[in-house]
Amino acid sequence: MIRVLIADDHGLLRAGLRHRLEGERDIAVIGEASTGEQAVSTVGVLHPDVVLLDLLMPGKSGFDVIEELTRNSPQLKILVVSAQTAPSSVRRSLSAGAVGFVPKRASDGELVAAIRRVAAGEAYVDPDLGAKLVVPAGSPALEPVSERERDVLQLLALGYTNQEIGKRLFISVRTVDTHRAHIMRKLRLGTRAELVLFALANGLIGVS
Repeated sequence: MIRVLIADDHGLLRAGLRHRLEGERDIAVIGEASTGEQAVSTVGVLHPDVVLLDLLMPGKSGFDVIEELTRNSPQLKILVVSAQTAPSSVRRSLSAGAVGFVPKRASDGELVAAIRRVAAGEAYVDPDLGAKLVVPAGSPALEPVSERERDVLQLLALGYTNQEIGKRLFISVRTVDTHRAHIMRKLRLGTRAELVLFALANGLIGVS
């Protein structure tokens, strides 16, 4: 039996995933988490085989959660299930210690197959995402911005408001405003449209 923990901040999505997976004879959903911190603590208590992890949750960066889970529970298999499908996000997830990456738009069948494969010790990346990874990693244009500023930049480009970004990253709206001002200055951007085009051109967000 594959013991699965679902970590996502959307309750309806967690419920949908639980309902779908409970129909599989070899998969058991043993718990849920709505924040990165909760995912880390719950893994320490329940010891699942596989964690389905969203990258965009309140609090800790999803990449930091992957690193912490990998460090604390080396045998754990982390399968990222996220709408953040830019090549840079896939690379960072795998580099941090995830063994698989599935976009939220994937079919139920692909997700179930991915869970079984990572539980068996294999790596799995959605074929369409994997094809994009042949593009050279990294972008010199992103060097001026910090990791936190990169998180804010990505969320801004995805259309989140400053208030929504503050809630997701557990920072104040004023701090988001400060990060945004630094980003615009460092990257010499004047408008949000330019910011979105920059994020697309440098792999922070995908075109799909």
